[in-house]
Amino acid sequence: MDSRAIIRLARAQLDSVMATDAAWCRKRLATLERRLQRGQDPGDAPQKLLARIERSKERAARRAAGLPSPSYDPALPITAHREEILQAIEQHQLIVVAGETGSGKTTQLPKLCLEAGRGVRGLIGCTQPRRIAARAMAERV
Repeated sequence: MDSRAIIRLARAQLDSVMATDAAWCRKRLATLERRLQRGQDPGDAPQKLLARIERSKERAARRAAGLPSPSYDPALPITAHREEILQAIEQHQLIVVAGETGSGKTTQLPKLCLEAGRGVRGLIGCTQPRRIAARAMAERV
């Protein structure tokens, strides 16, 4: 397979690699394309890039296979809006969820993100303004 075909194949697979590898791969692809435009020999760089993409895809597949099945506390008010929040997570890169203290935002939103498919290729982050709250939340979740 020639270098240009490998680059096309690599670019088509970027959506299934780990997020940490995707940025590196995009940069490497741009470098390889510049080399080819200048008529320079890319050497074995395209094959190395494709190998890294394959390893990253395998890592993502292993993570997807090992995901836990989240359970939700029906007593928490956020559980009643589960489907609506899942739909918003799937359709938008950023959402804001506002609710009363104790409604389950901190403990249930990471589970909803996991159910929506987030966290397979990257991480799910949850911030807390105070250290004590962050530690308590980490223990609960």
